[in-house]
Amino acid sequence: MNVTIFNENIHERTEKGVAEIFPNGIHGCLAQLLESAGHTVTCATLEMPEHGLTEQVVNGTDVMLWWGHMGHHLVSDAVVDRVVSRVMEYGMGMIFLHSAHKSKPFARIVGTSGNLLWGDDQKEIVWTVMPSHPIAKDIPEHFVLDKEEMYGEPFMIPQPDELVFTSWFRHGNVFRSGCAFYRGLGKVFYLQPGHEYCRSYYNENIRKIILNAVEWAKPGTGISRYPSVCPYFGEKLD
Repeated sequence: MNVTIFNENIHERTEKGVAEIFPNGIHGCLAQLLESAGHTVTCATLEMPEHGLTEQVVNGTDVMLWWGHMGHHLVSDAVVDRVVSRVMEYGMGMIFLHSAHKSKPFARIVGTSGNLLWGDDQKEIVWTVMPSHPIAKDIPEHFVLDKEEMYGEPFMIPQPDELVFTSWFRHGNVFRSGCAFYRGLGKVFYLQPGHEYCRSYYNENIRKIILNAVEWAKPGTGISRYPSVCPYFGEKLD
């Protein structure tokens, strides 16, 4: 598949501690994982022209991963329109990672403010609550992340169409950490672990979840876009 990774790439360029964890950027870490699985990967970052998400790139993408935090407001609305259209009308898969819950595309596609509770880095136990889901393939009943930023309920999102993972944090908070949505022709997944100061993207189970999510989110074999003309009667659809 053709997979595009958008990462705003601010922390890695401005914070030494993050650069040490992700010397090639968060996008570089994820690209290496996806390329090892045989996918063709394009990386896009905030500082690139059109954030690297030109019409050619977006139109050639089967599944897009999105990581953002500090620069949500800097993302061009025209680029957001392009991404949202590709999901809704053409079925591009979309995977939102960690603080992308506040990104413009997430708000547009899922229909939410994305607000939540958040706190310091804590031990996190991720529980697989829908083991039959394709994204949960080969994932154990639960696994532990020794250090991850606490996200807690209430998480201001619509009820997920499928809740795959739920997490518990050391101070007692719980969170819907793996949520699947169906929007338009596209499949959308939100995955909570992935704080820039944590090493979750090197965790074996998180890496499996991301690979599974990419496979699950790939476009289906249905219509390629919403028609503007009725195929049976030739009548314009309003």
